[in-house]
Amino acid sequence: MALEDEVGALRRNPLFAKISPSKLKLLAFTSERIDYEEGQYLFHMGDPSDAAYAIIKGSADVLIDTPTGEIKVARVERNAFVGEMGIICDVPRTATIRACSHLETLKISKEQFLQLLTEFPEAAIELMRVLGDRLMNTTADLSQARKKIQELES
Repeated sequence: MALEDEVGALRRNPLFAKISPSKLKLLAFTSERIDYEEGQYLFHMGDPSDAAYAIIKGSADVLIDTPTGEIKVARVERNAFVGEMGIICDVPRTATIRACSHLETLKISKEQFLQLLTEFPEAAIELMRVLGDRLMNTTADLSQARKKIQELES
């Protein structure tokens, strides 16, 4: 994929939409292009949070470890961004990401990502929106699960 295609892919992600083309070109140029085949892992829950990934093409499953094995909690598609939670919170990976199709990504180092948020407050605000949406969805899912458990216990 050409640099211009990578810039276009970044621009389609709301997190990067308001960043100037020249800065996106620099980000794409300094990021590592990595392709994964179905079943390959981008990272595992508990790994160090050293980078975030912009998904350019394909899809991946978000998995969490449980005593009985991995559980799929979400699927991410083209234009998604994964791995930022651990960077923002300065904690190990909170989930595992596994490609469920051919996956094309841009790996953005922790340092690049934090610099991006510092230089572009609008990207930081968009990231807060994305994380807020995820939190609302998780809270709704948890509420539904608790309701089902209560119904089963009755």
